[in-house]
Amino acid sequence: MTVTNGMTTPPDVRRTEPTRESIMQSLVDHLYYSLGSTIQSASKHDVYTALSLVVRDLLVTRRRQTTEAHYQANPKFVYYLSAEYMLGKQLPQNLLYSGSTELIREVLAASGRSLDDLIAMDVEPGLGNGGLGRLAACFIDSLATLDMPAVGYGIRYEFGIFKQTFVDGRQVEEPDEWLFHGTPWEFPGPDNMIEVGLYGRTETYIDEQGRKRGRWIPGMRVLGEPYTTLVPGYGTQTVNILRLWRARATNEFDFQLFDAGDYVRAVEVKTYSENISKVLYPNDETPQGKELRLKQQYFFCTCSLRDIIRRFHLRNESWDVFPDKVAIQLNDTHPVIAIPELMRILLDEEGLAWARAWEITRKTFAYTCHTLLPEALERWPVSLFEHVLPRHLEIIYEINSHFLADVRAAYPGDTGRIARMSIIEEHPVRSVRMANLATVGGSAVNGVAGLHSQLLRERTLKDFGELWPEKFQNKTNGVTPRRFVKLANPRLSDLITTTIGDGWLTNLERLRELEPYADDPAFREQWRAIKRANKADLAALIQRTTGVAVSTDAIFDVIVKRLHEYKRQLLKILHIITLYHRLKDDPGMEIVPRLFLFGAKAAPGYHTAKRIIKLINNVGAVVNSDPDVNGRLRVAFPPNFGVSMAQVIYPGADISEQISTAGKEASGTGNMKFALNGALTTGTLDGANIEIRDLVGAENFFLFGLTEEEVTALKASGYNPLAAYYANAILKRAVDSIAEGHFSNGDTQIFRPVIDSLLGRDEYLVLADYQPYVEIHDVVEQVYLDHERWTRMSILNTARCGYFSSDRSIQEYCDQIWKVTPVRIP
Repeated sequence: MTVTNGMTTPPDVRRTEPTRESIMQSLVDHLYYSLGSTIQSASKHDVYTALSLVVRDLLVTRRRQTTEAHYQANPKFVYYLSAEYMLGKQLPQNLLYSGSTELIREVLAASGRSLDDLIAMDVEPGLGNGGLGRLAACFIDSLATLDMPAVGYGIRYEFGIFKQTFVDGRQVEEPDEWLFHGTPWEFPGPDNMIEVGLYGRTETYIDEQGRKRGRWIPGMRVLGEPYTTLVPGYGTQTVNILRLWRARATNEFDFQLFDAGDYVRAVEVKTYSENISKVLYPNDETPQGKELRLKQQYFFCTCSLRDIIRRFHLRNESWDVFPDKVAIQLNDTHPVIAIPELMRILLDEEGLAWARAWEITRKTFAYTCHTLLPEALERWPVSLFEHVLPRHLEIIYEINSHFLADVRAAYPGDTGRIARMSIIEEHPVRSVRMANLATVGGSAVNGVAGLHSQLLRERTLKDFGELWPEKFQNKTNGVTPRRFVKLANPRLSDLITTTIGDGWLTNLERLRELEPYADDPAFREQWRAIKRANKADLAALIQRTTGVAVSTDAIFDVIVKRLHEYKRQLLKILHIITLYHRLKDDPGMEIVPRLFLFGAKAAPGYHTAKRIIKLINNVGAVVNSDPDVNGRLRVAFPPNFGVSMAQVIYPGADISEQISTAGKEASGTGNMKFALNGALTTGTLDGANIEIRDLVGAENFFLFGLTEEEVTALKASGYNPLAAYYANAILKRAVDSIAEGHFSNGDTQIFRPVIDSLLGRDEYLVLADYQPYVEIHDVVEQVYLDHERWTRMSILNTARCGYFSSDRSIQEYCDQIWKVTPVRIP
């Protein structure tokens, strides 16, 4: 029962205890009353939408109960700020989490409909690009599953990052029109819009208490409209929310200009304002692109803070308890502008003194760093900050002034340290260092894997690690097994449940109970049968998306991840070319057939990465069509890699390629998803590969390459890539074949920048690690021929990777950083 204004409102039984009859009635009701359609005239999309609304209704009742329980308990909330959320399809997950999958499948089958056909119509939200966004999605899933009071915040990108297509092997970016038909999973909130200021000027004044104050007079304003998506927990009643912001113009239409025939200028303000939420990561090569990115970040941070403060004041009054009720996690540097924004609100609008405002702010925020690459630690030119957010720059200057006074006191006369730690970088361009601001303005800083956290503390933010060692923590990433095992690999999931029973999806360490079955021949045969079936599914996807025919007898060797030079897709290409040359030299040689499967997007302005994509496709075209190869090597690169494609790829993979230069990858989560699905890792000692290898056993991991210490030492000694190139004739032949145009119809210029980078600098030591990489893959081939050994290794990878559940990661954040406790929903 729900009590409203003294009246008791019974919950709708159809939405708490659904039956076949109630599901069918709800489906018909939504066709008529929500969509204005009829049973006779309903299109397939109408049925999909009506079904989605039926499933959403099942979650709304739980959301209502969650809201009431949270209001009564007045707990501390986690507010997760992330520029990305790579959610994946919502219908299959919400069916699973509402426990209605089979019931609805039966209802649809009775009316001649296929649930799988309707699931195929569900569109992935275009809200993310890579590991950062997928991690955020896993984390909000785990927060709900663990009954933690939480809200995720981000931007409702109208066109996502982009839809990737290939034209003549080149990446072409097209709009990701995921909202073309709307989405049934969100609740718009046009009556809760938030006004956002930009540009303008600042002024000082004397307040009523005689204190000197600053304030901001914005030069323009936009509106932030919230869209709320339900985030259910698995095996619990909790339903949290993800709130995304859409930019709206304060004045959408100038009638006078339109009436005068100036139709373009009549909607100019609308277009300019709403660009803020059009695209994820707009190209920042231009000044306009940089400005748009900064506006995006501020827009979603201030909207989110306003909403957080509104929620806080529902049950609380004193600002002094704000950090006891609010924990804000900054997912990388994109939302760090929230720190000076909260200070601005507390100082300028709430009238708090500096010391009190800073104490509240510092206790409220925590920061996750996802990189060690200097270029990925955001810096904003002071001139841009001054133009877009003048008051925030003043506040940052004051934060920096107080902070550097403390540094001088702790390290008298150490001017070098002061320059390194300053939030303001003076050279080469005067800039705001957002990672420094996050570290100064929060209570905790964490890395996302053991090595990453160590290097973050000892190198990237070394001075801060020495000043505040207690601030630095490690929180190794994790993934949700509900999506990446249960939904992605139902065959394996069923075998696991049959073998060890229920409960492992919320206690993934129970996978250890599979270990004894690694020595059971009958179980190993079941395991192989599942892998063969999954490979057949993946082969069908490849055929459908690329036209490349693949044998399931081949080793499925997979590298799917964001395209970046440090991830070394180029090393994989050199390996493919080397195997190709072996077959050209001896067409009759015995070789285990191989599929090399790529999946990656390159940032639109990252020209080297886009050339590498072109090279992959060109190499594939040559290898796939060569009669000497005769299908024994296949290269496939399906465009537009995303969560739905990943859910087919991870279960079908034999080899997981995790080959980044040691010391460059923060953690990775794809490595965990592959291992949980029984793929064996070929990898360096980088990111979470180290923890995977420690857990599964060195004998069940194909290790190669320089360690982080060896990478550092080699670079310090004056690494010469040309020496590596000339010292290895096989490597030289592979590189030369690219340079001489063998994979570009004789064009020797198209890949010249890639070759020049390799031979001139080789920043990520591709040539240094080439020989051990080729050698470890020769070992892989031999092990693969021993089917029993390979299967045993595969089983042990799954059995020993229960640690990599996002539930475990989130529990550590809750216990050690956020200090939040669950609220159980009756």
